[in-house]
Order: sequence, then structure tokens, then C-alpha cells
Amino acid sequence: MRIAGYIDHPVLKITIFQMDNRFSVKLETSRHEQTYKFRKGGPIETVVDVRKVVDETFITGVLAEMKRMDNVQRRALQRLQQDEGEDEFPEII
Repeated sequence: MRIAGYIDHPVLKITIFQMDNRFSVKLETSRHEQTYKFRKGGPIETVVDVRKVVDETFITGVLAEMKRMDNVQRRALQRLQQDEGEDEFPEII
């Protein structure tokens, strides 16, 4: 797999990878990442085609999913803190 290019974005780091007969697009924030894979053929043959797919509508969906992922992670960490808090004091018999 090799890096085939980047797409500039103010919030996301977007990297396009190429391997054999597919492209992978990795979109990252500081806390999460998503990867989408596209097989060559049909509408996707080149990096230019991939750039066209990763349009404003696509990025809006990715950012919504990143927000959902952040909420899932935050709730999991809150549950962990609650569980740890319950064991804070030993039971006295």
C-alpha cells in the first residue's frame, strides 16, 4: 500500500492510499479515524475520481459519524469512572 495523495480539509486529515485494485481513504481527527475502501472499476479508476467522491456531502456524513463515535467513547469512559468510583472505599463488616 502506498500513499496516493491527500485532500486538504480544516478539521480532518484525509489520506488516499492505493493498493493493487483498490483505494482506501482514511479520515482522521485527533481522537478517531474512519477508513473507506473503493475498488477500482466503474466510477472509480483514479485518485481524481476518489477526490470527487470525497465531496462536501461525504465529509458531512463522516463528521456526523465522528461525533457519534466521540459520544460512544465519552459514555464508555463515564461508565468506567462510575465503576471505579463504586470501589473507592472498602466495605467494612
